[in-house]
Amino acid sequence: QLQASGGGLVEAGDSLRLSCAASGRSFSSGAVGWFRQAPGKERGFVAAIRRGDFKYYAESVKGRFTISRDSAKNTVYLQLNSLKPEDTAVYYCAADWQLILSQIRNAGQYDYWGQGTQVTVSS
Repeated sequence: QLQASGGGLVEAGDSLRLSCAASGRSFSSGAVGWFRQAPGKERGFVAAIRRGDFKYYAESVKGRFTISRDSAKNTVYLQLNSLKPEDTAVYYCAADWQLILSQIRNAGQYDYWGQGTQVTVSS
């Protein structure tokens, strides 16, 4: 079970930290991804971290967002800096323990999902 939290209403240029906590299975041996979905748009890849702490980012967030993991807390974080109005979306975390590298940016490949947390960035 995944629990996402940390969203909110902020102004452009502000920061937020999203958290994705897991119960029942360790994140360390699998992959965790963050995806986002804005109204009227498809769910898109934001960032992912996989076993060995390899990290991947969408081009639109590279340099602004940082994904990290706290193994002791079995929690993955997404630090959102320099937020823009176009970052407004519901952010979802997802996890899977069977992915290969080519699948890691594909939402359809993840079996486990959190409930989503709203991020709203005002201009």
